[in-house]
Amino acid sequence: MSTLFISDLHLDAADPVPGGQFLDFLNRQARTADALYILGDLFETWVGDDDDDAYRGTICDALAALTRGGVPCYVMHGNRDFLYQHAFELRTGVRVVADPLTLELAGQPVLITHGDALCVADHSYQRLRSIVRDAGWQRRFLALPLPLRRQLALRARAGSQKHTQQASYQIMDVDQQVVSDVMRACGVRTLIHGHTHRPGVHEFDLDGAPAQRIVLGAWHDGGNCLAWSPAGFQLQTLPRGGPE
Repeated sequence: MSTLFISDLHLDAADPVPGGQFLDFLNRQARTADALYILGDLFETWVGDDDDDAYRGTICDALAALTRGGVPCYVMHGNRDFLYQHAFELRTGVRVVADPLTLELAGQPVLITHGDALCVADHSYQRLRSIVRDAGWQRRFLALPLPLRRQLALRARAGSQKHTQQASYQIMDVDQQVVSDVMRACGVRTLIHGHTHRPGVHEFDLDGAPAQRIVLGAWHDGGNCLAWSPAGFQLQTLPRGGPE
């Protein structure tokens, strides 16, 4: 038994391979997990819980099957899918959790977060984030007709891709001082996040004691997860699944 962490699947009908991997993952490894945590960007876009898109419906049905089978599943908002609300929870059986969130694993506190709030050098993104995470902005957006929301999401997606291509490596990464400050404030020695699409384990000193930052990878180059058991953490590459 293990606790599993994944992030940045960016599931979309236009690229079916990650979705096939995810469905296989839910039917296999996740079935025997103690819990599954999805740290944001499960979908490439999410324009509201009333979205009746068939592809996203298939993914939601698979999550519902997992939670009905007794595996707790927790989802964080990402920078692509920050509009999950209560209807999404009812539909899938998952629980939408706060970001960041502190867990206790074998008596040790571990901090999990999507990771976008740690990229403070990306000033234009942080300005956008402060707008779209505002409750008033979200109410106004969700009041728009569904077809219009989809169009606006596609435009935002194109703008995000252009920004990512133009921004430097350093700007798109987390700020180490912010990482240390957050970990210190939360009283943790382990931080798990996604968002940057740069999987790895970063070990460093925090106030004279060892600490680690574990980064989850994106799924566009192949599925991956972080598995925790009493023996520790292990980053795993998942087999390719679904249509090629």
